[in-house]
Amino acid sequence: MPADLKSIQIPERLVTDRLILSRLRHEDAEEIFYTYASKPECTKYVSWPTHQSIKDTRAYLTRTIEGWRQAIDFSYGIRLQTNGRLIGGCGFLNDNGKAQIGYVLGVLHWGNGYATEASVKLIGMLKKESGIFRIGSFVDADNLASAKVLIKAGLVEEAVLQNWFQFPNQDNATKDCILFKLPDLGNGCFSGD
Repeated sequence: MPADLKSIQIPERLVTDRLILSRLRHEDAEEIFYTYASKPECTKYVSWPTHQSIKDTRAYLTRTIEGWRQAIDFSYGIRLQTNGRLIGGCGFLNDNGKAQIGYVLGVLHWGNGYATEASVKLIGMLKKESGIFRIGSFVDADNLASAKVLIKAGLVEEAVLQNWFQFPNQDNATKDCILFKLPDLGNGCFSGD
């Protein structure tokens, strides 16, 4: 049974070799909107609708900031260490100790390993959190690039779920999805760091 999830202590800032992951703030709205949230090519495979105006982004930030306080949504901005530029977002949803990770990058930053680097950092942090007992994610079965990111980050394919999720930016089409999980040692403990 997971610990009291309201008491989990998730850091507001994580640092990798090239990136800074920092808790989202209201001040990030314009960068988020113009970098990825308003871009159909960036939001095709995400679970939320493409933002049509900065108002959508501000509403999203209000929800995610409240979600952090409730210990259910831990969303970070992804920034380059070299210049502090926002290049995407990542984080995880906490469902009673089951963490579902996700990420999105602006198209100018695809193909550089940033999503993998951010995911590895999130997973490493989550593996140390006693209130989390499962780490996973899912992707549209057509999203091969994202599936490769999850595999590189240490997750394994658990199942292919037919007609499993409606993607709002694909005309709400119900799509097959690949479910991924972090392998464990069979006793609820995650394999080594």
